[in-house]
Amino acid sequence: MVQDEPNGEIVAAGGATREKKLNFFQRIALFIRQVFAELRKVVTPTRQELLKFTGVVLGFVAVMMGFVYGLDLLFTWVVEIVFGVPR
Repeated sequence: MVQDEPNGEIVAAGGATREKKLNFFQRIALFIRQVFAELRKVVTPTRQELLKFTGVVLGFVAVMMGFVYGLDLLFTWVVEIVFGVPR
């Protein structure tokens, strides 16, 4: 047990030992190993899933295009009314 100086509380001492700091090339090698470990966890979607996801994305994009087009028409109409500028 160690006394915490600012508050005077008794706290458990950290039992973790510090690891040796890796040099630049060891850090790069560790990073690459971790990247490959994460890539092994990736699951490739089936053809049916891929088509479904593609359809959802294209549908969302179409809806957003319609929404932005509608806002463009609305703002154009408001500007024509407020400023009296014909097309």
